[in-house]
Amino acid sequence: MIRKLLFWVVVGLSHTSLTGFGQTTVTVTLKEVKPGKGNLRVGLFTESNFMKTPVQGKIEKASEASVVVKFENVPDGTYALSVIHDANENGELDKTKLGIPKEGFAFSNNVMGKKGPPSFQKASFEVKGSSSTKQELTMRYP
Repeated sequence: MIRKLLFWVVVGLSHTSLTGFGQTTVTVTLKEVKPGKGNLRVGLFTESNFMKTPVQGKIEKASEASVVVKFENVPDGTYALSVIHDANENGELDKTKLGIPKEGFAFSNNVMGKKGPPSFQKASFEVKGSSSTKQELTMRYP
């Protein structure tokens, strides 16, 4: 009887450790996408790597006016999103000589920077617990 009880306690604890922590899904809905050519490059960043290397990244075809992207197994923490519509598929946000974007972009919380990208603090959101976190971003085009 004790062995059976111990077995179920161990199974229960291992299930909790697998599903209770770090299993949050971040669902990103991109609105007002200009469908057609190119890809949407969506990056999920922490403060230390904001606008450098995402902790998770997704590439989706820009085929619809609304596109949903999901990041699975995101640990609890503070994150920010950056999106570019890479129309020519060169892997970067094309800009004019003055640094003005030539392609579409968006940031979490739909924030904008004054000159360049917004700060991490303005774009950040919390991921906590095992439920889903949602962000709805509106794409901006030049």
